[in-house]
Amino acid sequence: MGRLWTRRACLMGTLAFAVPAVAAPTPLHRIVAVGDLHGDFAAWREIARAAQLVDSQGHWAGGDTVLVQTGDAVDRGPDSLKIIQDLMRLQHEAPTTKGRVIALIGNHEAMNVTGDLRYVSAGDYAAFADSASERRRENVYESNKKALEMAYRQRNPQMSDDAIKQAWLQATPLGSVEHRIAWGPRGTIGRWIVNNPAIVLLDGNLFVHGGISPTYARVPISEINQQVADALKTLGTDPQAIINDPVGPLWYRGLAMPNADAADRPNAPPPAAAPPAPAEPPIEDQLRSVLAFFGAKRIVIGHTPVLSGIAMLYGERLIQIDTGISRVYGGQPSYLEILDGTPIPHVVERSQSSMK
Repeated sequence: MGRLWTRRACLMGTLAFAVPAVAAPTPLHRIVAVGDLHGDFAAWREIARAAQLVDSQGHWAGGDTVLVQTGDAVDRGPDSLKIIQDLMRLQHEAPTTKGRVIALIGNHEAMNVTGDLRYVSAGDYAAFADSASERRRENVYESNKKALEMAYRQRNPQMSDDAIKQAWLQATPLGSVEHRIAWGPRGTIGRWIVNNPAIVLLDGNLFVHGGISPTYARVPISEINQQVADALKTLGTDPQAIINDPVGPLWYRGLAMPNADAADRPNAPPPAAAPPAPAEPPIEDQLRSVLAFFGAKRIVIGHTPVLSGIAMLYGERLIQIDTGISRVYGGQPSYLEILDGTPIPHVVERSQSSMK
């Protein structure tokens, strides 16, 4: 759209001059937001079909819809690679019909990039294995043999060379070498993650994985995304780095925890200990401050499961969309549709085949 012009009379004489007026962005007709998938490809595909984002073959059919997946697509379940590959492909297909696919960075994406693999499933490793995996794994061991033997003997000086190798092989399943290469900041998946945003504002809707705490409530979106990208590129392990910070956008639960049942709260702590945070303002005050600074009307978050379904809170200014979609949680597959600015929660029935 070209620039619009207004005319303003100049009080100094009869001269009139043109003043450029910025055209308002075209409102988005339809946004679909999907929460934490945690390696459940079957549930993801059922959601995508129910939301009319893909056709029967899994190709983009969403027209000009904007899809936002709010992070934690990976870990816990067995099919993280399938989900990542699907999102990567759909990112290329959607623009052909003026659609868009945005995959936000969650704490589990960041953990995989930086080598915190506590929640990578056996199925995820197996998905990366091929006919050359045994040879690659053997080469890695031989290349690092002295260092590995030293490390194991620091824990148990009596371990034989063969016992050390067997222990390492057991701790390094086939596919894990390839997984680490792909997820490194220079790997195929790692580069993709680094280039994805941690936070995005669409039509007054602020999307972020964990939440925006008072600590980050005055940090511009571009700066947050740059800090996250920089920390991922350097494999940042500092507890105060934005990707590890308990009050950072990937980990913050302060907006969600008052509304989560104790049974819904994941047991995983942040990857490193951090000093206790100061007392937080009431959620109403946090929302007012965050939404005003970012110029948003609502914030949509994942990260903290609410197994009872999508929670639309505080006059729809806070929407929680992590409904424990993955079978490992046993929650309800769901998605949030924002149609011409109106948020509409949807429940998707889990098919019998996806429950196996």
